[in-house]
Amino acid sequence: MKKRSTALFHSLLVMELNVLLLLFFFNSVMTQSLSSHSEHSALFQLRSSLGIKAKYWPRKTDPCSRWVGIHCQNGRVTGINLSELKRTRASQLSPQFAVDALSSFSHLVLLNTTGFKLPGSIPEWFGFNLTTIEVLDLRFSSIVGSIPQSFGSLYRLSFICLSGNSLTGNIPASLGQLSELLVMDLSDNLLTGTIPFGAPSFNKITKIDLSSNFLSGPIPPGFGSLSGLESLKLSNNSFTGSIPAQLGNLSKLVELDLGFNFLSGLLPRSFGRLESLRKLVIANNGLDGQLPGNLFANLTQLQYVVLSQNHFDGIVPRFSMPSQLRHFDVSGNNFTGYLVNVTAIFGIPDRLFNLSNNHIYGNLTSSIGKFGILDLSNNYLQGAAPNESGSNIIVSGNCFLSLPGQRSSKDCKMFYAHRGLYASNDIGLHPVGLSLHRTPRRKHRLTYVLVGVFGGLGFIVVLALVLVVLLKVCGKRNIEQRGTSNVSPAPEVGNVQPPKASTFSCPGELFTYKQILQATKDFSDTNFIKHGHSGDLFRGTLEGGFAVVIKKVDVCSFPKESYTLELEFFNKFSHTRLVPLLGYCLEQEDEKFFVYKHMPNGDLSKCLYRPIGLKDASIHSLDWITRLKIAIGAAEGLSYLHHECNPPLVHRNVKATSILLDDKYEVRLGSLSEVRSQGGENHHNMITRLLRIQSGEQGASGPCTTSACDVYCFGKVLLELVTGKHGISETDDASTKEWLEHNLSYISIYDKDQVAKIIDPSLIIDDDLLEEVWAVAIVAKSCLNPKASRRPLMRHILRALENPFKVVREEHFSSARTTSSRRSWSATFFGSWRHSSSGSNQANRDIISALKQSGRVGSQSSGMHESSSSRKRLSSEIFPEPMEMQDVERQDNVHR
Repeated sequence: MKKRSTALFHSLLVMELNVLLLLFFFNSVMTQSLSSHSEHSALFQLRSSLGIKAKYWPRKTDPCSRWVGIHCQNGRVTGINLSELKRTRASQLSPQFAVDALSSFSHLVLLNTTGFKLPGSIPEWFGFNLTTIEVLDLRFSSIVGSIPQSFGSLYRLSFICLSGNSLTGNIPASLGQLSELLVMDLSDNLLTGTIPFGAPSFNKITKIDLSSNFLSGPIPPGFGSLSGLESLKLSNNSFTGSIPAQLGNLSKLVELDLGFNFLSGLLPRSFGRLESLRKLVIANNGLDGQLPGNLFANLTQLQYVVLSQNHFDGIVPRFSMPSQLRHFDVSGNNFTGYLVNVTAIFGIPDRLFNLSNNHIYGNLTSSIGKFGILDLSNNYLQGAAPNESGSNIIVSGNCFLSLPGQRSSKDCKMFYAHRGLYASNDIGLHPVGLSLHRTPRRKHRLTYVLVGVFGGLGFIVVLALVLVVLLKVCGKRNIEQRGTSNVSPAPEVGNVQPPKASTFSCPGELFTYKQILQATKDFSDTNFIKHGHSGDLFRGTLEGGFAVVIKKVDVCSFPKESYTLELEFFNKFSHTRLVPLLGYCLEQEDEKFFVYKHMPNGDLSKCLYRPIGLKDASIHSLDWITRLKIAIGAAEGLSYLHHECNPPLVHRNVKATSILLDDKYEVRLGSLSEVRSQGGENHHNMITRLLRIQSGEQGASGPCTTSACDVYCFGKVLLELVTGKHGISETDDASTKEWLEHNLSYISIYDKDQVAKIIDPSLIIDDDLLEEVWAVAIVAKSCLNPKASRRPLMRHILRALENPFKVVREEHFSSARTTSSRRSWSATFFGSWRHSSSGSNQANRDIISALKQSGRVGSQSSGMHESSSSRKRLSSEIFPEPMEMQDVERQDNVHR
């Protein structure tokens, strides 16, 4: 229900914006001919400077009636839409922001260049000469430079969208003077500085989106005076300070997204007045304090709340939740107390519980069903072990006794003791300030003694078994060659070697706990990197200055065999594309440590874009050659796991943060603790038994166990490299799926020019490189096929990435060879999305048709848009090609 309602909300918003764009200039019947000679000359000048193909703007026809994207009223040009046009081949090689002729259109109301590449900066004269403009849509047009201050002179401007470009510098303060502004979208750029709108004049505005930039400073309290605001997105920036309480005055606000910033302080109680709010996201900040239990009681429209990864604390209050709520996430905070009855604590109506044959933790008598997700993980909730589980309530990473995936007792003890809080005796603490009973009854004392004796014997037996297995495995390595591949381990960077690395036959060196503490400076906060999916990561420096990364594994939070699985993996398998394990430490009972080689360039998610310097506001973006190199390296590592290991393995955690990069941007796959044998294999040797998934702890809710799932996740990584869109490989939520659905529609084996609309605008590519990007996009789409059986194997993906031109150029093969290959992967790649490839254009056509029927729109250009001429096919030498659905996309292209 939550996904459907979110998708419906976004669809309605997009439809509203499309109608808004059209109504601005389709408010009366348009004439059939252009009467202005100067504008006629200016159109031909624009045709020449932009290199528009003649089929869109034919020379011997009237622009108002026959030119695609030209809209006229009373014989004057009022709208120019370049979003569906294509350039000539010559102009594609050197596209420019050559639009000087626009200054001649004194009646221009709309300018739309979405997806039409205009590399260059916006000229300052835009704000002085285009004073009649009301809709300015320059999305995904490869624009660089800064936003002109002169935009403050566009006093009629109602809609400005500059998202998906590479704009730098500060947001001009002059934009705050645009009193007619309804929509301002500057997202997905490289803007820096603070928001300059202290008291903005655009009181009519309904949507502000400044997300995914590098903005800093406080959020202006003046935003709280924008009474008509319905959507405010400031996520993925570097905003600091507290959240202005004035935002609680926005009674029409539907969506508020402040996630992934550096905000601090309390969550304003004034948010309880946001009566129209449906979606609230303030994840990954530094907010603290307690959450008022009645904060959301009056928000009857609220459906989606994410307050994860903050510092909220205190006992979980008795919340009053609206009946429409479908997603509530407070994971990664510091909540304490007992989770006895979720229905009572969160006020979830009984009618929302409807999962047959399932039960939730604690004293619940029914299960969450229609309520989508309740995520309480990674807090410090305590108490006796709940004895039943449900798929919609997540409580991992707390302090519940004997539940799998909980924090270590050491962490829980320290957390409660540091705060002087009452802690359950189940985790070893007594109520603070109360005297301890030193003379328990004989029966209880005997029970404790027996438990201690048998518990100790059990631990000794388990430890002995683990040591026998490790000694057996390590002994084998003295007579057997390490690994199943002939590929040697990754070479070390520089001349410094880790100490004594050659004296151990097990994987790497056996470090002491003292060495680990010295390397990480007692696990200081300055050495902390991040919370990994299998442990906390810290920077470390060994004797001699050798840089390492140390992972601290809490054995109480993971299955007991988890760390031995990783040791056994590195003992048996070795490849240059796997992150090198330098050593380990097993001294501590509750914690184990792994020492890895340090990767100077971090992971792909941090390296795709990064500031050049602390004082320099400019951003470094990886060039295409490096991106393709990274894609090939990651494919090599996954191909090794899938096809060269015995038994075949699956990574299960493929994403940008798992792709580590050394000083030369060579790939080393990380996050290897989840590697398992592929599902369905029937091997019975020791490594298979060790690598098999443990008794449901990582079952349906955990990572997948088939290579097809790795391929799907790798497809998202490839799309992240092509589009530059952060976080696509990290999540699989509704918004990510919507983004994928929309952008995959631009990837076609028959049309190279379409993919240019989604390429990262920061990339500078010539025609040959464009073909490479096109080929990689095609491979990405094949990986993302909804049917797992139709996704290519990783070895074929690797071959395609190594030979990208063969994916799209048919001239490499003889006609005899290519005839059979035409019964091709193309339909398999694209058939599932064939109806969405022209979905956005069709939506616009439907709106125009409806407006025409209502008499609000006159005739317009009738030139039909044909797909570009890049009709090339996929080679069977790159992918083995299933024969179904071969003609689907070709037929779809004919009808487009």
